[in-house]
Amino acid sequence: MTSEPLVLGFDTSAAHCAAALLRGDAVLASRLEEMSRGQAERLMPLLEEVLAEGSATWADLDAIGVGIGPGNFTGIRIAVSAARGLALGLEVPAVGVDGFEARTAEGSLPAVPAPRGQVYAALPGEAPRLMPHQEAEDAARGDGLAFAPEASPATIAETVGRIAAGRFRTTTEPPAPLYLRAADAAPSSDLPPALIDE
Repeated sequence: MTSEPLVLGFDTSAAHCAAALLRGDAVLASRLEEMSRGQAERLMPLLEEVLAEGSATWADLDAIGVGIGPGNFTGIRIAVSAARGLALGLEVPAVGVDGFEARTAEGSLPAVPAPRGQVYAALPGEAPRLMPHQEAEDAARGDGLAFAPEASPATIAETVGRIAAGRFRTTTEPPAPLYLRAADAAPSSDLPPALIDE
């Protein structure tokens, strides 16, 4: 009988660093640190702490799960880049999980909190988009759905890990960021085209 896979799930798509180590449905370790900046410096030490708390090493991992957004542009890039680098170095699959799926519950509208009284919402039959919180809540109510975008980041990391555990054997593409709005800092149009990062 084969043992359950060991999966490290993490997310930095908002003002936090969240990570969880799972074997099957069991959460061996979980950490959440609220932070508005500094995720790039904190993520790898946090992941190492979670592994140590779960009595595991990098070499023990069967897969990595990562939150791919939507959310904070820089935070998403940090997590996805880390997941892709770890997957390459450890020779394990990395599975990207979007924030809607990580928050989906039966009878509810998947939504991800966004700044300035807005949410990223995936209305039935429509592409996900940024919209006012109240508009999304009204749309959910009109479709007979619950609306609860506020999910614990620690729970998100655990859910990302669980979803990755179910997919890593069939995943063929590396995780890619899910951006639903432009970055807050855009390159100047005065720069020569060669200096603008596409």
